[in-house]
Amino acid sequence: MTAALTRAWHGVRWYLKEFTGEARWDDYLSHCAQHGHTPMSRYEFERARTDAQERNPVSRCC
Repeated sequence: MTAALTRAWHGVRWYLKEFTGEARWDDYLSHCAQHGHTPMSRYEFERARTDAQERNPVSRCC
């Protein structure tokens, strides 16, 4: 039973990170580490992501 609860918790945690965008930050940090880049701050990352969404609205109504 404990293993099933642990798997369920990991699934919920993964889903929430993907849904909220937290996984994108983790992916960015991992990319920077692999390629030897100095990562920007979290604020700069979110600002750049928001600016990109404003320039290229894909599935938004307005």
